[in-house]
Amino acid sequence: MTNKMIILYEQVRLMEEGLIGTTGRIFVVDDGHGGKKEIAEPEEIHTFAMWKSLGYSVRKGEKAVAKFAIWKYTTRKGIDENGEEIDKSRMFLKDACWFSASQVERA
Repeated sequence: MTNKMIILYEQVRLMEEGLIGTTGRIFVVDDGHGGKKEIAEPEEIHTFAMWKSLGYSVRKGEKAVAKFAIWKYTTRKGIDENGEEIDKSRMFLKDACWFSASQVERA
């Protein structure tokens, strides 16, 4: 499962639990049984760092609406069996804290 899919599933779950709102838009998804289903588009969620890179700041005192893991990619230098320097890369699941659009303001 990709990070986009993980985040979307969590957004829908948080919206259904009433922890985040909607954008007011509707989109159509496959229901898994060959049919289509209309659902409200959930409010955006991002990590603290992503909101900051988008030019927003999380309001003081706000707590994360969710904590769940997404895939993280990393590389580091290593030495192979021939003594040559190589880049070693790997992916792993890393927990992240998520904030909704209603918890941020333009920086």
